This record gives sequence, C-alpha cells and structure tokens, in this order.
Amino acid sequence: MTDGGARRRDSAATRRALLDAARKLFADKGFDRTTVRDIAAAAGVNQALLFRYFGSKEELLGAVLSAPGAALLADVGSERLLGELLTRLFAEDRERGHEALLMLALTGPGVAADTLRREVSEPFVDALSAMSGEPDARLRGQLVLAWILGVVLSRATSPTGEIAAADPEHARELMLTAIRALLERAD
Repeated sequence: MTDGGARRRDSAATRRALLDAARKLFADKGFDRTTVRDIAAAAGVNQALLFRYFGSKEELLGAVLSAPGAALLADVGSERLLGELLTRLFAEDRERGHEALLMLALTGPGVAADTLRREVSEPFVDALSAMSGEPDARLRGQLVLAWILGVVLSRATSPTGEIAAADPEHARELMLTAIRALLERAD
C-alpha cells in the first residue's frame, strides 16, 4: 500500500500560491508581460493547475483584483464598510502592489478594465448604494467609489503629494463626512 499523503494536493494552498504569484508578477511586470508559465513557476505548480482553478489568465486577474475587496465586504458589515475602507485606504503600511494592480486595471488592456468593473467595482457600488435611501442611490454609490479610486490613484502616482502626505486620520474623517453627506437622504 502506498502513502497517498505525499501526492495529495491542497487545492486551497495551490489557489493561494497562484493568486500570490500572479499578484506579485502582475504588479511587477504588468498583465501583458506576465505569462501563465511565469505565474505557475513562481507558484511552484504546473501551469495546467492555473487553468484548472481559474480558467484563464484573465479570470486569474479578476480573482487577484477582487480578492481584497471581497474579503472586506465579507468581513465588515455595511455599517462599518465606509470607515474600514477609508482606514485601509489611508493606512501607512498599505500594499503598494495592490495600487500597481489597480493602475494596471484602470489604464491597461480592455480585459483588465472590464475585470475591474465587473469583479471589483460592482460589488462596492452595490454595497455603497444600499447605504442611500435616495432614488438615485446607484449614481451616489458610483460617485463615492469613483472618488475613492481617484484618491488611490492620486496616492499611487504622486506619493509625495498632499493627499499622500496628509495625516491619515484627518483625511479619513474629511472623506467620511463628505461621503456620508452624499449617501444620506436629504430631508
């Protein structure tokens, strides 16, 4: 009888390894210059597993882009979403690679922009829209997300600018006040 443990795969660990490798490579090299072979090699797995778990490099990009937002949406209730989102936005130790991925998605190939809209933006717009009781709640949610993405881009492209250099708590509170005013019902 053979010991099956040596050959047993841990699908969750393999998925994580592929996601981590893709996140780093997409941030460092860009989507177009990263190959499936590069990702598989960095993850220490056969490239066939990338297709097994994600279907395509584009779908893997979607998983990479959506993972942090999906985790935030799952972990934080709607009443704490804005505060936590802004806290993470202004955190000093935020992951630079995620900003590079966001820049890639916003300015890169059409597939990246489509993936960003579908996998990242829509769930946040839905959550933000739900915070407003106004008839134009969806527009309000989209405006809030556009502003937040603009701040992320500003911080990424101008790391010595005033927004990047601002006191994180003060900047967070200013944005939180303005966002709440936009989302709240005007009675």
